[in-house]
Amino acid sequence: MVIYLHGNLGAGKTTLVRALLHAMGYIGRVKSPTYTLLELYQAGGLHLRHFDLYRFHDASEWDATGFRDEFGGRNVCLVEWPEKAQGLVPQADMEITLEILSTETVCNGRNIEILAISQAGRECLKLLQS
Repeated sequence: MVIYLHGNLGAGKTTLVRALLHAMGYIGRVKSPTYTLLELYQAGGLHLRHFDLYRFHDASEWDATGFRDEFGGRNVCLVEWPEKAQGLVPQADMEITLEILSTETVCNGRNIEILAISQAGRECLKLLQS
């Protein structure tokens, strides 16, 4: 499964991944992959891959990382900033967009929009809603 995570810097993409992993029983530290580009986890019997592509500049970086191998159908891939590798990252099964709700000086929470694209994404969303 491939899940795209959209939102401005500080919108809560990594925080959402951290909450998801902890809800699945992961006990360890959940780090932001901003500098490493990829963090690997196992939780709930699944192999999760958390990508942060914010620092990508061009397609050659995608090929150099070897990330293509992580999208072979064995892993749940959570991808922050997928637009930085547009056309290279496989199509999403789900897209999650986070938006900070705020006035000029105060954060009033977040808005989250979840879009299921594939059949697997629709099944996952259905489970989340129940």
